[in-house]
Amino acid sequence: MPLFYSNAVVAGFGPAVASGATLALARRFSATGFLDDVRRYGATYMNYVGKPLAYVLATPEKPDDADNPLRIAFGNEASDRDIVEFGRRFGCEVYDGFGSTENAVIISRTEDTPPGSIGQPWEGVAVYDRETRTECPRAVFDEHGAVTNLDEAVGELVNTQGAGMFSGYYNDEDATAERLDGGMYWSGDLAYRDADGFVYLAGRAGDWLRVDGENLAAAPIEQILLRHPAISQVAVYGVPDVDVGDQLMAAIVLVSGAELTQGELTEFLAAQPDLSPKAWPRYVRIAAELPSTATNKVLKRELQRQGVDVDDPLWIRAERGRNYAVREAAGTG
Repeated sequence: MPLFYSNAVVAGFGPAVASGATLALARRFSATGFLDDVRRYGATYMNYVGKPLAYVLATPEKPDDADNPLRIAFGNEASDRDIVEFGRRFGCEVYDGFGSTENAVIISRTEDTPPGSIGQPWEGVAVYDRETRTECPRAVFDEHGAVTNLDEAVGELVNTQGAGMFSGYYNDEDATAERLDGGMYWSGDLAYRDADGFVYLAGRAGDWLRVDGENLAAAPIEQILLRHPAISQVAVYGVPDVDVGDQLMAAIVLVSGAELTQGELTEFLAAQPDLSPKAWPRYVRIAAELPSTATNKVLKRELQRQGVDVDDPLWIRAERGRNYAVREAAGTG
């Protein structure tokens, strides 16, 4: 993690200073060099944000991967599958939590956290409707695990008690005022809660999509796609459509050496009982990598800007059908 980022300071540099441990820093992240570095420096702890676990897991597995000194990986934004697989493969414990950079919204996993949830919120943290300034109703699940009241259950994660440890953005009063609108901290993260209070992420504010008259959240669709063993990373986003508002597009990165056909994807999607028919991606982009920030967060706005005019292989589903047809890379004509 770059040292200008809070995770690197709070979860990396800080623990090293407090405990007197050696801190090993690489000039850049390398998925293929990760395990060699862990062994070379005798690393017992690592911190991450975003997709590093997925990057490492996408490399070929070796029989001796668990033969290393690593004991704990701590960070956030890893998928349920990656948390389990990273711990199994490298013989360590993965602690994945959720916290805003401003430390105003914090959510922690507990032993009874259900699949798909990021845990229980700290006191004062809730899911609010920004327009009505009221708490959203709890999500109702059907027998397949799909949320039946997504429209009303999804809202923005807020700290109703104020800003927590956040004192404002440096030299930017407008940004501070927007974040602390009405005396509450508004995170910009969409989520919903179940009857027991567990929080499920639905994406960022821009991840709320409207497709053919139905509101959809990107994060649950991404979690479903990540169930496929051949898929390493995925980003779901909307591309403009004059008739239906948005068309759903998914950019997918495959696990190293894995293959996925259009028929296999169709069969997989059809077998997911909690996937709405309108949540089937209209476009599927098979990408070598996803654009990301220095902190390994996917740049969806860049993917949206690129739209369907890409050089990567693109699969297109008929408007009312389920089967995907291949459109060859744009550069090949």
